[in-house]
Amino acid sequence: MSDLGAETWIIHGTLMGWWWNRKASRTTDAPRTSSDRTQIMPWDSDIDVHVSEDTMHFLASYYNMTIHTVRTTHAPQGKNYMMEINPKWVDGDPEDTLNQIDGRWIDMLSGVFIDITAVRRKRKHPGRLFCKDRHEYREADLFPLRDSVFEERPVKVPYNYAELLQEEYGRVSLTRTRFAG
Repeated sequence: MSDLGAETWIIHGTLMGWWWNRKASRTTDAPRTSSDRTQIMPWDSDIDVHVSEDTMHFLASYYNMTIHTVRTTHAPQGKNYMMEINPKWVDGDPEDTLNQIDGRWIDMLSGVFIDITAVRRKRKHPGRLFCKDRHEYREADLFPLRDSVFEERPVKVPYNYAELLQEEYGRVSLTRTRFAG
């Protein structure tokens, strides 16, 4: 989405995949099966990114329901993705549990998607941010974003990524080498 001028950063289980090996997919070269399309990492079935509220407004205003071709070394011919923004993205109420995801970047062939969630400023709490899924952050834990690579693509990760992962998944999540499923 950086090609669109949208600053995004990976978060949640996707950030955990980045922590462990900078990859979302399996480490085998065997052909993919239909089950591979729905299970991206052992602990997650999608990719999660955050954007600022201003970026979400930009995407909703100019890119909702648009199709984009992305070329990679694994898909030199390109793969088509559709940007879909939830019309309820503007409602930051975490009580609306049916609309916690603000947008999706959807692979039009497999249906696999990237969840896009807006990070909003918490009124009356300077330096605090939140998402509709009830995650809260200190602004200093997210920014400045760090440049990295994930699945051979440039990505941004939160500044204090290790602390955020420990807070969400526990300290052992950064050291245990086997997923307990």
